[in-house]
Amino acid sequence: MSTGQTVTNPEPQSFRHAHEVIRDAEQELTELLRQRIALMRRIGTVKQTLVCLAYALGDEALTPDVLRLLGRGATRKQPGFTRACRVILMEAAIPLDARRGLQELHVRFPHLVDHLKAPLASVTTVFNRLVAYGEVRTFPNGKGRRVWEWIADSGTSADAAVMSDSGDELAQSATSITRSVE
Repeated sequence: MSTGQTVTNPEPQSFRHAHEVIRDAEQELTELLRQRIALMRRIGTVKQTLVCLAYALGDEALTPDVLRLLGRGATRKQPGFTRACRVILMEAAIPLDARRGLQELHVRFPHLVDHLKAPLASVTTVFNRLVAYGEVRTFPNGKGRRVWEWIADSGTSADAAVMSDSGDELAQSATSITRSVE
């Protein structure tokens, strides 16, 4: 059934305006995503600093809220698998391959691993999801195996340029405290 209305092409001026709006929105989205990446790196650095301080001074030095945010407090009776993977990567001194990550999970969270059909595949999947979230980075190790590490400023990577000076200082302080305790 026709109403008799004819649809015409938009005027060239309004079409140009729509393209300007799209371009502006695209630029804003790009900038927000860049800021999110920088923020995730800062969060990673601060979390890793707090973990190092907890190792050096003991968990009692941190407030219950901070322990909960780090996944170390008694937040749940049954912690989730993704959260456990975060904790393993955040507290790892070196980048982990999937097998080493699985070993760490067996030691720290055996109740989460025992029931899995393919635990190695599950670890790999969650580690890759954490990469997609911007919390973890992955790269090949010296043997060509893929390893994952928690994103925090190492002071040497090109990614560190995005970090603020205060994030750099926190990471350096934590590193020196950890070394002095060891």
